[in-house]
Amino acid sequence: MRLTHTIRAKKQLGITLLESLIAIVVAALGILGILGVQMRTLTDTQTSMRRTQAIRLIEDLSERMKVNPNALLSIGDYTSTFTKKAADYASADCSTAACTPSKQASFDLKIWKTTLQQTLPLGQAQIFLAPGESASDGNRRQLGVIIAWRENEQDGAKADIIDASKIKSSDGKFENAGGDDNACPENFICHLQYISVSARCAPYGDSSNPTVYCS
Repeated sequence: MRLTHTIRAKKQLGITLLESLIAIVVAALGILGILGVQMRTLTDTQTSMRRTQAIRLIEDLSERMKVNPNALLSIGDYTSTFTKKAADYASADCSTAACTPSKQASFDLKIWKTTLQQTLPLGQAQIFLAPGESASDGNRRQLGVIIAWRENEQDGAKADIIDASKIKSSDGKFENAGGDDNACPENFICHLQYISVSARCAPYGDSSNPTVYCS
């Protein structure tokens, strides 16, 4: 009689646990990917909202200048720099008393820059005569307005900064649309827009002693 020895295969343990761990890792990677997309979407939405606010602020400045009948005559008084804050302007209240064109411009900028600083994070603005229109040019009609602000998620990398104050030149390079003196501050997001100054009251005659005519 022959005896047959049966060798039983050893059971492989832990297969189910390993499959579960792999499934958890794959699910975690998928969730992280979805979260990344959602965070990027929220960032883009916030940037778009800030840019919309900047556009509305520029429109508000344009409306203030339209209300001022002497805005064209005192256009140089509306120029400003990034470093000049609302507190740096005269405190005269032109809403309750008559003001000179210069004081009216200062009052408008004080109110406008106060709103700007309260609306946008670290908001600041530079207002300049459009390129080609010098301070002595009697035909100047446009002002350039650059509004700059910081986003919380910016890490300071230059590649991440969205600068809408540049234009593409004929050689394919980007340059400051408002000239080298009106560049976007480092690590800020900028929006540039030009506004036409109302000609409701236009100066004429001798440039040293102009007469203002209001239609």
